[in-house]
Amino acid sequence: MTHCPARYDESLGMWVIDEPAEVREVLLDPATFRPDNAVVAHTALSVKALRVLQGAGFALPPTLANNAGPSHRPIRAAVARFFSPARVAAVEPLTRRLVSERIDAARAALEFGPVDLVEAVAAEPPALVLLHLLGLDDVDVPALKAWSRESLELFWGWPDEDRQLELAHSAAEFYGWLWQRVGAARRLPGDDLFGVLVTLGLSDEEICAVAYFLLIAGQETTTQLISTVFHRLLTAAAAVVADAAAVVEDALREASSVPTWRRVAARPAAVGGVELPAGAPILLGLSGHGGPADLAFGLGIHRCLGAGLARLEARVAVECAGALLSVVRAVEDQPPMIELLSFRAPARVVVASAITAELTCTDTLDK
Repeated sequence: MTHCPARYDESLGMWVIDEPAEVREVLLDPATFRPDNAVVAHTALSVKALRVLQGAGFALPPTLANNAGPSHRPIRAAVARFFSPARVAAVEPLTRRLVSERIDAARAALEFGPVDLVEAVAAEPPALVLLHLLGLDDVDVPALKAWSRESLELFWGWPDEDRQLELAHSAAEFYGWLWQRVGAARRLPGDDLFGVLVTLGLSDEEICAVAYFLLIAGQETTTQLISTVFHRLLTAAAAVVADAAAVVEDALREASSVPTWRRVAARPAAVGGVELPAGAPILLGLSGHGGPADLAFGLGIHRCLGAGLARLEARVAVECAGALLSVVRAVEDQPPMIELLSFRAPARVVVASAITAELTCTDTLDK
């Protein structure tokens, strides 16, 4: 693969770095390449949108992805306990049950017409598994999914002012719900996410900021990864899945649902022989450039806490859906895409029956 040095992209207003060794260098040096711009809205928000957010008390102080200060370590440690290898391994049966139920429902629905596998299979299981891990109940999952998609568009998309206003109302509603959960946790702290963060001594704004992006990134990006894998399998030459884990790794390496991430240069610095000025906004290419699959989850102190969970959920989805995918056909070779600065996936994966077969996740695993 041809080496492409760091270069300034006029259309993005950012320095683009996508050579894997250089991306690694940047990620492993958070003192020089800070995460301060990681969750800043890519498209400047209009006055009307800002007023809506301000009216809800919306604030995103440095906590996890946007924090290179001393508070990052204790916050990360508190959240990491929910994603320990043992806890992640323990949710595999739940994940398998949730996906299998939706595969069965999709198969039944196919008798009456095309089915969108994003909504039918990929959408809800990651959210339900995440909520289980975080100890959260009484959550409106369809609302969470809508809030998540709309917040990603608000912060990483190119919405015009009218669309910004719609998205800001959605984000404000989500933030209001988070604020209520924080208040409940302060009155009666439990061992769920909000209770743990309250006990840690964080402010209400800090707890909301942690929960805001954790509840989005911890499930919506996995839905997008599963959707990507489904689409890649449906358009591949071979329909049979021999190794689900390998299929997932290929997708992470070549077409991750989080293909880029942002950093900003704290001081003048050279990357691959190219001089970047202090304050230079940087867009890092995490997948599709010949790097390892692990790069899709970042590196160093800000590496994605949910990497193991995302891999497990995507692998289980492929194992459970493999037989179904082999007997359906994609209705669209090129479906509409979620195309944001740092998030990319098929918006839908519509399939129709190709042949009739008896398919179950259990049968697939027994072979």
